[in-house]
Amino acid sequence: MLIKKITDKITELVNFTSNTISKKLRLMFQDEAGFGRINKPKRCWCKKGLRPNVPCHRVREYSYAYAAVSPHDGEMVSLVLPYANTACMNIFLKEVSKRYPDDYILMVADNAAWHRSKGLAIPDNMEIFPLLPYSPELNPVEQIWDEVREKGFRNELFNTLKHVELRLCDTLASLENNHLRVKSITGWDWILSNNLYAN
Repeated sequence: MLIKKITDKITELVNFTSNTISKKLRLMFQDEAGFGRINKPKRCWCKKGLRPNVPCHRVREYSYAYAAVSPHDGEMVSLVLPYANTACMNIFLKEVSKRYPDDYILMVADNAAWHRSKGLAIPDNMEIFPLLPYSPELNPVEQIWDEVREKGFRNELFNTLKHVELRLCDTLASLENNHLRVKSITGWDWILSNNLYAN
């Protein structure tokens, strides 16, 4: 159902962008995730006969990573912000719009309250398309969060939230600079099969 709706919307926007506003269509998927000082122990290797000792703590401090990916070319935009709310979403959308001023962006996002807020300032070169309710598995950004948690936050304690934010920024920056990796994580067949260019 979602795949058909997105395909229909892309077809409509390809015609609109090429014939009406002379911009290229960019399909992006967006999500945000909390990262903090609460950690979950993960599997790890150890010598046979030994039981690994993995540190764990429960400090309830969080920052939020916002990310949008373009699976067709592996480009990614990310920011680390203090909250998951309308004000921070506005900052993020403005940054995405600024990075792609010559594109018309179809941003697929979940149905979080701040994605539908009356205070949401959607840039002129962008449109938000809602995911089906309760279907995060359709959003490839969820795989980015798995990658960030696996590569940047594996069995480690952080003394302050600032240390979490620094690690998060480093991990996200390494992904942003590696388009092939992002494309391999997010370039699902049903997404890449959509033609973003006018025939």
